[in-house]
Amino acid sequence: MCSTLRSLEAKRFVRWLSLALVLVCIDQLTKQLIVRTVGPFDVKQVLPFLAIVFAMNPGAAFSLLADAGGWQRWFFSVIAIVAVGFLLVMLYRNSKDRLLSFGFVLILSGALGNLIDRIMLGAVIDFILIHWRDFRWPAFNVADSCISIGAGILLFDGFFRKRSEAHKALS
Repeated sequence: MCSTLRSLEAKRFVRWLSLALVLVCIDQLTKQLIVRTVGPFDVKQVLPFLAIVFAMNPGAAFSLLADAGGWQRWFFSVIAIVAVGFLLVMLYRNSKDRLLSFGFVLILSGALGNLIDRIMLGAVIDFILIHWRDFRWPAFNVADSCISIGAGILLFDGFFRKRSEAHKALS
């Protein structure tokens, strides 16, 4: 019985990892498409508020530490590696909880996608630019989107879903 349960947990974990791999591939393919089709200073307007650009970000979110001189590449890489390890453990432990696992998978795939760029190129390729009149949100990519959506799912899970389950238990 115990080995059957472990086998089922392992199968769930592998399915979640497969989804993470698909998302990492989508992230990397979109970045390669941008590298091949968009010049460094090109702006391709898609919608009145959305453009495609090609930007290399050596820093973290919002170009944090982008001008730090190079050490940030390895600093952020180590942070990403630690985060990936933590996320793998959390995903394995929670693989039967679909919402929580989906949040972990999104963050995991985003961390891996940006880690690949950081190690291979020394910077992350960003290409989605949201803007309106004088407002410009910093350019981002598929991996960043996965991280943001995954974090939102984890916040939702932590604040609402778990709280409602605890409330039901107290009733």
